[in-house]
Amino acid sequence: MTKCIFVSDLHGHTDRYEKLFRVIENERPSLVFLGGDLLPSHILHLTSSEEICGDFIHDFLRLQFDRLRRTLGRDYPQVYLILGNDDLRAEETAVTGESVTGLWQYIHNRRVQVDDFVIFGYACIPPTPFRLKDWERYDVSAYVDPGCTHPMEGSHSVPVTESELKNTTIKNDLEKLAGKDTMTNAVFLFHTPPHDTVMDHAALDGMMIDHVPLDVHVGSIAVRRFIEARQPYLTLHGHVHESARITGSWKQKIGRTYAFSAAHDGPELCLVRFLLENLDDGTRELL
Repeated sequence: MTKCIFVSDLHGHTDRYEKLFRVIENERPSLVFLGGDLLPSHILHLTSSEEICGDFIHDFLRLQFDRLRRTLGRDYPQVYLILGNDDLRAEETAVTGESVTGLWQYIHNRRVQVDDFVIFGYACIPPTPFRLKDWERYDVSAYVDPGCTHPMEGSHSVPVTESELKNTTIKNDLEKLAGKDTMTNAVFLFHTPPHDTVMDHAALDGMMIDHVPLDVHVGSIAVRRFIEARQPYLTLHGHVHESARITGSWKQKIGRTYAFSAAHDGPELCLVRFLLENLDDGTRELL
């Protein structure tokens, strides 16, 4: 059995990472998935006049994962990660660079074969009200929900063409990423949850903008339709921190697809454990 651990939305909190490292050291999983929003908040970079101390990727993540690899030796897990909408895309080069060392594999818009399974990664989310747009894409068309802003109306930490912002959708990205591959043993590491599920319920109940009620389900319609149509084996999600608290659930089956969320709105580390060959026994723990 392939023992797996999944976390998301750690937002650079070193205490959560330290708990994660202890669990990995004690339990020796084969695979570890990190589902985005991994770095300290970009808001500090965009609004603070103070110098941000240290380089989180090189001075913390690299050093801690390297220590873990030296401690575990041959038991060191395969680590797969993506970034999230609160992570600057300018950090992507550093994250990709560390992939070369084997500490982790950065898999946004990529596929990786792991024994009988194929793992895909995808970091982008539908438009939000937030200012940073590095990882935002139109969902199925050039439409944004009330209160949200278009991808070209915010800020970007790396250059991006107007044509790309206007014409790229999550729907088209997923079609290209998955291609004609069979999804029977496909695992997707997403940041966004699928639309209208227990995993994408935001704290927007009863809220309105210009007399228009806000949709409390802020996940991706394209991801939901992709899951329904292609039926991957497992999808992993984050992004909407409060959803599990509001709905009382962190997982859902969509047809034959198991979908798990590791998002959490408390100070604890939310840890999802599962056996890749037996998803019925998946668990979620707050540490």
